Amino acid sequence: MSENPLQLIVHRMTWEAERVLSVELTHPDGKPLPAWTPGAHIDVHVDGRLRQYSLCGDPHDQATYRIGVLNEPSSRGGSRYVHTQLRPGQSVTVSEPRNHFALEDATSYVFVAGGIGITPLLAMAREAARRGAEWRLVYGGRSRASMAFTTELALLGGEVTLVPQDEQGHIDLDAELTRLPEDTLVYTCGPEPLLAAVQARCPEGRLRLERFAAPTVERAGDDEEFEVECRTSGLTLRVDANTSILEAVESAGIGVESSCRDGICGSCETRVLDGAPDHRDFLLSDAERTAGATMMICVSRCASGRLVLDL
Repeated sequence: MSENPLQLIVHRMTWEAERVLSVELTHPDGKPLPAWTPGAHIDVHVDGRLRQYSLCGDPHDQATYRIGVLNEPSSRGGSRYVHTQLRPGQSVTVSEPRNHFALEDATSYVFVAGGIGITPLLAMAREAARRGAEWRLVYGGRSRASMAFTTELALLGGEVTLVPQDEQGHIDLDAELTRLPEDTLVYTCGPEPLLAAVQARCPEGRLRLERFAAPTVERAGDDEEFEVECRTSGLTLRVDANTSILEAVESAGIGVESSCRDGICGSCETRVLDGAPDHRDFLLSDAERTAGATMMICVSRCASGRLVLDL
């Protein structure tokens, strides 16, 4: 959670599709909310858990944050709580928006959404339309009834293709991603098989993606022990080969916000004061990794024998 958490009120909950609820959050005193840009998400405290949800409303609406939540039985409980216990009028603690999936400037865009992955791409399509850029969106789901926000998408003026799997099978990515103009960026969000398939077909440097879960990565060799100085806390810890930095600092009694523990949500992002991180997350750009100013301590390790962190 950010240093300045927000205490908001559930203003409205709306069924957007089968098993998909949108939740609108407002300030209890009607104050404007911190600004955000398409691709941003907020951390939401739900039933003692910290979960990330993409903002899918309009960034120009400073009074409301809107998220879309799929009731996923195999999830770790956040979505079930939202669907079964969260109700209008209740208070919810959320973070200020963070964005690791920003919409960059381009002449044209292709958006590829799978299931609830439509949520960040809806805000992006709205912004692309506002900028006057060319864009098209292809959206796959299990069935038409399960596909959220389709009416809103149809009103944005771009080329929107719906691909319900029970009617048409999977998205024809070869047709959608071949012979892209040089200045086209591709944004995709959805389950890992879709992301991997898009990545395999997308020209180098053109793809921007956001994951629901961390992919499996084979690593050669064993991890090694290293030292971490927690500068603010005044503690120096040994992190052994089978322990993450996050686990080590938690065991030492240092509180750190975390959620996914897989390097995909950004909740545990920590400032690096000295040393070289071994980045293993799926969020930071190549430039951010090279700069080494922050790291995700749930998965990343040390490439220099010692790290000094702002903890």
